[in-house]
Amino acid sequence: MKDTKWILCPVCNNKTRIRIRGDTVLENFPLFCPKCKQETIINVKQLNMSVIKEPDAKTQSR
Repeated sequence: MKDTKWILCPVCNNKTRIRIRGDTVLENFPLFCPKCKQETIINVKQLNMSVIKEPDAKTQSR
C-alpha cells in the first residue's frame, strides 16, 4: 500500500478515521471529525481534497 494518506479535518486539522489511496475518488462524502464533532461534505480525487460549501437553510417568511 504505497500512496495512502489520512484525511485531515478541514475545521480543526486533526486526523479523521478515513484513509484514502491514490486511486480513491469520493464525491459528496460526509466527513465526520471525532475530535471537533463537525461534519463537512468533501470531494477527493487523486489525494486532493476539496470542501463543498452548502448554503444554510433559510426560513420561510409569509
